[in-house]
Amino acid sequence: MSYTTQTQTHLHASEKGGADEFLAFTLGGEEYGINILRVQEIRGYEPVTRIANAPSFIKGVVNLRGTIVPIVDMRIKLGLGSPNYDPLTVVIILNLAGRVVGMVVDSVSDVTTLSAEQLKPAPDISTSFDSDFLIGLGTLGDRMLILVDIDKLMSSADMGLFDQSAA
Repeated sequence: MSYTTQTQTHLHASEKGGADEFLAFTLGGEEYGINILRVQEIRGYEPVTRIANAPSFIKGVVNLRGTIVPIVDMRIKLGLGSPNYDPLTVVIILNLAGRVVGMVVDSVSDVTTLSAEQLKPAPDISTSFDSDFLIGLGTLGDRMLILVDIDKLMSSADMGLFDQSAA
């Protein structure tokens, strides 16, 4: 199954009156959300083993119970300023198509359930964030989540984390 099909299936489920759960996290002062079904666990940030010649946004790898996990700093990847690692910095461990990858974010806030009425299409604007990776916007009163298709983002060619023939 392609990643596009997964995203379309996800949106259709919401359109039929269902609700979807998203893990809300912050990056550079903005709130983002990813499908909670992609999240394996949440861990505090710990030092990584650097990999020579890796892109700057790939901080390195960690050994997670015998599995070598690449760690991506989303602040660097999305051009949201220099990373600052503090006690609130966390790594969200994702399980994407059987591959485990970690992403560093500023903080995690909660799991949010969004109904079809709370999902809005992503605006067509030019930003540092490629809109191909956006599902849309989730609205909760005054709060707005930028909903990310984490499968598409992590499998993009510039990430180099997955074999493109498998995506």
